[in-house]
This record gives sequence, structure tokens and C-alpha cells, in this order.
Amino acid sequence: MPLKLSRSRVKLFHLYALFLLLGACKNQDQEMNKTEIIPPKAKKIEKKLEKHGDVRIDNYYWLNDRENPEVIAYLEAENEYNDKMTAHTKDFQEKLFQEIKGRIKEDDSSVPYKLRGYWYYTRYEKGKDYPIYARKKESLDNDEEILFDVNQMAEGHSYYQLGGLNVSPDNQKIAFGVDTVSRRKYTIQVKNMKTGEILPTKIENTTGSSSWANDNQTLFYSRKDEQTLRANQIFKHKLGENPANDVLVFEEKDETFNAYVYKSKSHQYIIIASGSTMSDEYRILDANQPDGEFKIFQPRERGLEYSISHYKDHFYILTNIDKATNFKLQKTPISATEKENWQEVIPHRDDVLLEGIDIFKNYLVVSERFNGLNKIRIMRWDEKADYYLPFDNETYTAYTSTNPDFDTQILRYKYNSMTTPASVIDFDMENKTSEIKKEQEILDPNFDKNNYASERIWATARDNTKVPISLVYRKGIKRDGKNPTLIYGYGSYGNTIDPSFSISRLSLLDRGFIFAIAHVRGGEYLGRDWYENGKMLHKMNTFTDFVDCTKYLIEQNYSSPQHMYAMGGSAGGLLMGVILNTNPELYNGVIAAVPFVDVTTTMLDDSIPLTTGEYDEWGNPNDQKYYEYINAYSPYDNVKKQNYPNVLVTTGLHDSQVQYWEPAKWVAKLREYKTDNKKLLFHTNMETGHSGASGRFDALKEVAEDYAFLLDLEGKIRN
Repeated sequence: MPLKLSRSRVKLFHLYALFLLLGACKNQDQEMNKTEIIPPKAKKIEKKLEKHGDVRIDNYYWLNDRENPEVIAYLEAENEYNDKMTAHTKDFQEKLFQEIKGRIKEDDSSVPYKLRGYWYYTRYEKGKDYPIYARKKESLDNDEEILFDVNQMAEGHSYYQLGGLNVSPDNQKIAFGVDTVSRRKYTIQVKNMKTGEILPTKIENTTGSSSWANDNQTLFYSRKDEQTLRANQIFKHKLGENPANDVLVFEEKDETFNAYVYKSKSHQYIIIASGSTMSDEYRILDANQPDGEFKIFQPRERGLEYSISHYKDHFYILTNIDKATNFKLQKTPISATEKENWQEVIPHRDDVLLEGIDIFKNYLVVSERFNGLNKIRIMRWDEKADYYLPFDNETYTAYTSTNPDFDTQILRYKYNSMTTPASVIDFDMENKTSEIKKEQEILDPNFDKNNYASERIWATARDNTKVPISLVYRKGIKRDGKNPTLIYGYGSYGNTIDPSFSISRLSLLDRGFIFAIAHVRGGEYLGRDWYENGKMLHKMNTFTDFVDCTKYLIEQNYSSPQHMYAMGGSAGGLLMGVILNTNPELYNGVIAAVPFVDVTTTMLDDSIPLTTGEYDEWGNPNDQKYYEYINAYSPYDNVKKQNYPNVLVTTGLHDSQVQYWEPAKWVAKLREYKTDNKKLLFHTNMETGHSGASGRFDALKEVAEDYAFLLDLEGKIRN
């Protein structure tokens, strides 16, 4: 468990460690009299890291210890420096926060969906940070039954995350998970909906999600390894029994795999999934026989990826078998699930990525991606209909939403674009009619979506590959090279950053910013090959694509280096770290959120979260070939003596995905090596982890901090 120091102890440690860390030789009053604000200077303790005959010197390795009071003091010192350097923007940050908050309907609610006779929905109350989960029986006109008021549950906690809500088949119990540290280690409990009582049993160190067997008494859940946080065990819990006696039904011993459990939409099967970057394996159990034995669906094979969905007497399999790079759909009888029995339903297509399916009683709904754009295909099982929903924009996002009801002809999906707020739409698959159930309200009388324009342009990368860029801006801008432009990128794990609407982003667009998404290789925007060509020994394509997209925007006079800004988080923060080292001259400012920047050292440390499961994403540096490749781009290892742009780095002390010490070490080294006087700001949220603040309004304050950094550099903080 991460150490959580009391504020009084932090202050004591801070006073002690500042002397050691900052090399203070004058008293505090003398320092305060200086007109120049002196940045923190972390002490250096040489540590030699040797691998494959190569020796790296890491002078800031000591920051890898959150229980060390000097480490906490250094993080606090950086926070104080950030506060002083941004003091002149605090009022503006508050203005931005209120501006963004003012556009949001605070007393909002989701569109209800029906499951087993109840309408479920989530609502917010004005002035409150957290949601209220509720339901109504049979009719929306009936009385509300509150499942959870998270505002009450979160009282006394600086961080509170409720997840994994899972209602029992008889509708009388609900399992849920709670994380109060932001390490993504959830405690599962069960609430009796008849009495309103939360049962005393607590199941610790889980993913938060669970699945009920059909007996309403048996709960399956996944537990995490205490040290690596890898979900590696599936347990069976009987209500009323001590969790210490829970039965281990599956253990994933391959450290490159994670395990989780879920229930089929048909409610007939409990399914255990084991997955790695390159392979999948499933086990199935009749949900009516919770004490039975799980059966392997298809044994794992290196390179064989698949997922399963149940329908009547068949399972439907989304798979890359037989070199189906963009995946194809197959089916197999429930009595013969091995791959030799799989039969083709939708063949592989070189130009269409098959992303997922939704199964209904009379319809199969297929989510596809063609030329970067979302497509939703509707197919009747009896083959009497096969058509696509019509979309006519080049910068939109459309995807199927919550569809738990099996016996319905209504498909719920969501649609938005970079200029159009999100809509929840119910589509009648039989009559081909649509009903907009909800449009995102923008509580700003001056907002008019017709004031904004979006487009998709294509940059030519250095290897002549065409890389798409989605743009949005306020109409009327001139391509004179003077527009402040924020280019965003991610490019890892096959995750695609789709062009979607953002309420907060309006605060940039209305102040003259262009916002761009570089759809670089490493995502799946242009299909599975787009991902494969941005990982492992092709990872450099992610970084060079982003740089080439930036150069293209400059060449086309959308912006210039004096007004160009870049932003990315997590693996996108790695992207930011690389471009800062390789092409600092292209940007006036860069924001790196929870950045994965100490790649070589992290991927050599299999004791920390995520490492072993990501060997197939980055490569295993225990192999010299991958070590040399990773080490050639790892941002921390390639910091050099040169001028850097203005930089804002953010992290969370309890981050379980990218440990806080990665950005902390990186900032310390940047301070040592950078040869310019530009801003280098580092903010550690001492209460949160990878996803930032848990409350909806606290999260907006973090956005306001980012935007104020950019607008300050553009001299627009009074606008």
C-alpha cells in the first residue's frame, strides 16, 4: 500500500528535506526577498543501471520511494514552485473553471435503460460532485429507488470512486466496488435493496467488477496481485461467508496475461477471460451451475486473438484467426467451441476494421471502422435486412451505447462531432426510425455550433505514409501562421482518439485556438495495421508521425512554432517526452499528463504494475534488441543539453498505471540539463492517481490549470 502521510508529518518532513534537496544556504526570509523564484533542485545520488553491457547513470533513481520523506518533500517543493510561478494566473484559472462549469447542466441525468423490469439511470444534483444511481420499476412514472448517493458515500474522502455496479438476477441485491486511494484497488461489497443495508462483508484488493450466478447467492470476482496490481485470480464468493474462505476457481500464472470475469448478455454463462496484447483465452460455465467446472473455450495460442458472445445455440467469435488482421466474425456450436469448429459469418476485409458486435433477439449489430470513420451495420438474423446507419461527416464519432436488453428492436447509440454536442439516439431497427433521447445541453446563451468548423486533413509522413489530422476551430480564422494551435496525440495500445465534442475545449476555441488530433500510428484509426506499425520495433513511427503532422500544420500556415502547443497523457505523455527531445524547436509549450517517460527502467522492472503485460506493446528489454530500441527513444534516458519549450507536467502520487516517480525523475533531469529560461512546471496531486480527481468539478479545475498554462503563454489570460 502506498504511504499516506498526514499533513503535519508532511510539513515536518518538508522542513527537514528542503535543506537537503534544494541546497538551501540562506534562511527563508532571505529567499523570499529575491525577485527571482528559484526552482527546486533535486539532489543527485548516482545509481548505475547495467544491462547487456550498457551502463546507464540514474542520478534521480532515489525518487522511486514514496515512503521516503525526502521524496514527499521534493514533490511538495515542486508544487510550491508551481504555485508561485502560476500565482498571476490563479484568478484566471478560477474564471476558466467557472466558465466551463457554467456551460454544464449541473442537475443532469442520463437516459434510462431497461433491464429485467427496471429502468436504470444516473443523475447529478446541482452543486454536487458525484452521481446518484437510481432506478424505477416498470414505468418511469413510478417512485424513484436510490441505489447509491455517491455524494454521501464520498464524505470525508479526498478521493472516491464507485464502480462495478452489478445487480443480481432477482433485482434484490447489488454488488459494487469502492476505491478511496486512486490505486485502482477496489473493495467489493453487496447492498440488500430490500432493506437498504450494505452487508458487512468486504472483499479487498479487487478490480471492482463482479458477476452474479443465477442463484443470486454466488458472486465471481477478480483479485489483484498485491505488488504488481495485475488481475491474476478469479474467486467465487458465497453470500454470508467469510471472504477468506472464497474458492479460487482460476489463477493466471502467465505474467503477461490479465484475468477478468463477466456474464454473457444472454445471462446463461459466466465467462472468465485471460488476455494479453497478442493472445486471448476464455473459460465458460453455465450460470445456473455456479459450483460446476469452467470449460476452456479455445486454448491460448501465441498471436490468436478472439472474443466471444453467446446467442441461442452458438457462440459468435470476433477473431484474427488465419491472418485476419482486421478481424472477422465466426460462429461455433456451444457444444464444440474449439477453433476447428468455427464457421465464417463475416469475412476479413483489408479495408474494414471489425471492432465489435451487439447481439439482439432478431438482429446482429456490427461496429466497423472504414477509412478512420465509425460505421454501424444492422443485420437481421433471418437475412431479410442488412444496412448501415447513415453518417455524412468526416470528423464525427458514433458508437453503440448501453444495450442490455436482448429482446428489443431498439438500438441505442451515441453520436457527436468536434462541432456537435453529444446525442443519445434510439434507433428502431425494424422501422428504421430514430428518436433523439437526449442532446447534450450547453448552458451558454452565446454557444452556437454553427460558429465552429471542423475538417480532416492528411499530412505526409517522412516515409510517405498519409497521416490524418482532425481539426476544429472557430469560423473566421485566417491561415496566416499566427493561430495558437494545440495538437493532441496518443498512439499506443491500438486505442483510437476519435474526433469528439468537448465542452471545456470551447474555452480555447473561443480564444482563437485551433485544436488538432494527430491520428498517428499506434492507434487503430486506419485499421489494425495502423496499430501494428506503431508498436514494438515500429514504435518510432508514432513519434515521427506526430512531428510530421506538426510540421504540416506549420507548412500549411495553420500555425507556427511560436504558437504551436502539444499535449498528451500516459502513453501520450511518452509521445510528448520524445518530441521534446527530438524537436523542441517546433513548440512553444507542451503539456505532459501522467507521462510514461522512464520506459527503459520501467520495462526492466517486473515488480511494478503493467510491466509484464506490456512486453508485446513495447518489447521486452531483457532482450538486447528491444533494450537498444527502447533506450534510443526513452524520454528520461535521452534528455540532453538543449533549449526546451515551456513545459507543464502533471501526475498523481497514487498513480498505479504510470508511477509518480517517472515524471518526477524526468522533471529533475530536465531542470539539470535544459539550457533555456522557459517555464518547467510540475504539479503532483497528492491525493489522486492516474485518472486525476474523482469529483466532476475538481476534474474541471485540472482542465482550467492546463488551459491557463497555454493561454498565459499566448498572452490571453485577460480575455
